[in-house]
Amino acid sequence: MVDDMFLLGGDLPVRRLGLGTGGLVGPGYWGPRGSRAEARALLHTAVDRGVGFLDTADNYGPDLAEELIAEALHPYGEQLVVATKGGVVRTGPDRWHLAGRPEQLRAMCEASMRRLRVECIDLYQLHRFDPSVPMAEQLGALAGLREEGKIRHIGLDTVTAGQLREALELVPVAAVQNPYNLLDRSSAEVLALCEARGIAFLPYYPLGSGTLTRESAAAVTAVAAEHRAGPGQIALAWLLHRSPVLCPMPGTGSPAHLAENIDAATIHLTPQELAVLDALGQ
Repeated sequence: MVDDMFLLGGDLPVRRLGLGTGGLVGPGYWGPRGSRAEARALLHTAVDRGVGFLDTADNYGPDLAEELIAEALHPYGEQLVVATKGGVVRTGPDRWHLAGRPEQLRAMCEASMRRLRVECIDLYQLHRFDPSVPMAEQLGALAGLREEGKIRHIGLDTVTAGQLREALELVPVAAVQNPYNLLDRSSAEVLALCEARGIAFLPYYPLGSGTLTRESAAAVTAVAAEHRAGPGQIALAWLLHRSPVLCPMPGTGSPAHLAENIDAATIHLTPQELAVLDALGQ
């Protein structure tokens, strides 16, 4: 059977199949998607179903996703790990700007702490490297927050293998978020580096922005039929089988889709099925 647990940073156990919270806010990550009560109910359902790893960001809403997590789930139990991100300022739907100066990152982290109602963020991720600020200064700000006990683990979002190697010379990196799914293997080199270093890889767009929830390939449809599952469930199951460091965080605002995503963790793919699915990305 596939191991459904991962030790984040070598010391923090998390369930590998988590929940991304971008689906709780409106299009372009702006404003509410539905009512706050509906969002809180979905978060409660996720945790009740065993989800123990939530991924959010200060610019989802902005601020809204973090507030909803706190409203629904604070105080967090020991089994729930909450990850958030900073380094991006959103000014409208799909409009965002990089903000990587040390003082900006510190202010963003501390604001996330207040919204999440925590004294230490389990995993704080730099949402993007700001090319106008030296990497050492950006990561130095996060390292300082970690030394102060405000961050437990540091993560990076959207990096090349070269950037990850450079970052690892400066700070311990516990997690990386890059695009990776059944049809997009563009971050294969980053995944290999994460495997070698014991770094969690949180693939974003694990369902290809929804394309993999539909019948996007005959091979996926055939495997799904064998398991009486949907194509999206097979796509998530494949990620869990593909590498022990992959921790997919599919986002949704739909209770039905949430249930489907969670059930994907129970699907056991055979070596023959894995070979067929692996070939899709070649």
